[in-house]
Amino acid sequence: MCYYTQQMSTIDQVKKRFHIEIDNEETFLQTDFINGFAYPNLPVILDIRPDLVTTNYTWGFLPSWAKDKDFRKNTLNARIETIDEKASFKDSTEKRCLIIATAYYEWRWHDEKGKSKQKYQINSQDEEIFTFAGLYNTWTEPSTGQQFNTYTMLTTEANEVMQYVHNYKKRMPILLNKNDEASWLDHSVAVSEFAYPYEAKIIALESN
Repeated sequence: MCYYTQQMSTIDQVKKRFHIEIDNEETFLQTDFINGFAYPNLPVILDIRPDLVTTNYTWGFLPSWAKDKDFRKNTLNARIETIDEKASFKDSTEKRCLIIATAYYEWRWHDEKGKSKQKYQINSQDEEIFTFAGLYNTWTEPSTGQQFNTYTMLTTEANEVMQYVHNYKKRMPILLNKNDEASWLDHSVAVSEFAYPYEAKIIALESN
């Protein structure tokens, strides 16, 4: 699964890449190593606002019925093959977003328990700035009424490159081709169209 990414693009680069504005430049996240379990606010583009990069959505999906924020540790990723069935995601399959990134990280295990492993950085072969397919939801905390904007990153069966790198679970995030980003935000296009063998060209390099 994918829990670690990179977002090194600048505000100006993102504006140029997507031809849109950013809602809050002060909260725009730019960093080399992003840990999903820190529940960061990565820049996203929502289907309902494709003309704007939004910076106040937190990685870690919270369905409307979640009792507290601890639930999100289980929903950093969502398997595209089962989102129509899973209680956490089935009511949000038409709440689609693009998650902006410049790379992600995965580890190849050298033994069955992962005690020895090699870190890899995975980049798009075609685009310096790319997007992952995601779903989002706004959750209301029962005890306070405070609202939290949240999202999850969709994963699919690993392609040849990621079968080698992610050799234990053999999954990969859905990295979208640039020409398909608008289609992902289009509800008339079936979610299943983006499951493997759909793939973008990627390159994996050993990393420290």
